[in-house]
Amino acid sequence: MRIKKSIMLISALVLFLFMLSACGGKNINSSSSTPEKTKVNAAVIKGPSGIGMVNLMELNASGTASNDYKFTVVSSPDEIVSKISSKEVDLATPPTNLAATLYKKTSGKVQMLAASTKGVLYILENGNTIQSAADLKGKTIYTTGQGANPEYILKYILTKNGIDPEKDVNIVFKFDNDELATLLATGAASVALVPEPIVTSVKAKKAELRVALDMTAEWDKVSGGESQLLMGCVIGRREFVESNPEAVKKFLEEYKASINKATTEVDSTAALCEKHGIIPKAAVAKAAIPRCGLTYIDGNAMMEQIRGFFDVLFAANPGSVGGALPNDEFYYNLQK
Repeated sequence: MRIKKSIMLISALVLFLFMLSACGGKNINSSSSTPEKTKVNAAVIKGPSGIGMVNLMELNASGTASNDYKFTVVSSPDEIVSKISSKEVDLATPPTNLAATLYKKTSGKVQMLAASTKGVLYILENGNTIQSAADLKGKTIYTTGQGANPEYILKYILTKNGIDPEKDVNIVFKFDNDELATLLATGAASVALVPEPIVTSVKAKKAELRVALDMTAEWDKVSGGESQLLMGCVIGRREFVESNPEAVKKFLEEYKASINKATTEVDSTAALCEKHGIIPKAAVAKAAIPRCGLTYIDGNAMMEQIRGFFDVLFAANPGSVGGALPNDEFYYNLQK
């Protein structure tokens, strides 16, 4: 009887140990089957192009993003050129014309994944004389961006409104937006072409300044639907994109959601702009976001809508898009 009880106890113990081992094995298998997140290095420029990324940056900080992102916040587009060229980053948010220039410079080693920012340029006036683009005739217009997007956009809109940029207006180019903001704040400049978030910052210092014209709306009026003023985008190194199709797909899904959240949840997004160093103050970001033209366009729609913009830039200065218009291979994911 004792032998029988001992055998039963030993059997029960063996069964318990077997079950415990099986459970432990399941845990090990379960953890090992969890796919490792793809490491993605991304460069984000301060200002409007970075606003659309901050909700994804926060998602990544909480550990719940689909990929393992390392975000680097930079101050100028020039920093993106070096980081992409050296393979230091896989994704970046440059101006669209810089993306085209990089495509040419790298012999096709970058792709435009999505357009993310429409025009962020506005005519500010200290007064009430400008009600339409035609009213710019005879004005002195201060701006930055000589030999870059602001100059070409301004001259295109002027020309389409029957104004000769060389004879009918006086365009005064300044070195940077800080200098431009100072001229507006002190009253030294009464009309200026200004980007967000500088518009919001300078209006906070000089309340009588008025947003006279939205240059995106003015572009739409004169372009005849042949193009959109798409000024910001996200690009990827072709090598990384082709090697990590699933990671890129997940990124675009999260990036689109991040942009949508930025436009619908302005208060929380503004706070994240300050937290992640995209815009220094949440209050400025909150006021600026509605005028930052945040959008998300990919695939064929992206290609069709931006080609007309590149045509305008190329006509003004071929070097503004790298000396040649990008071919179809520049645009990612055209067939989906």
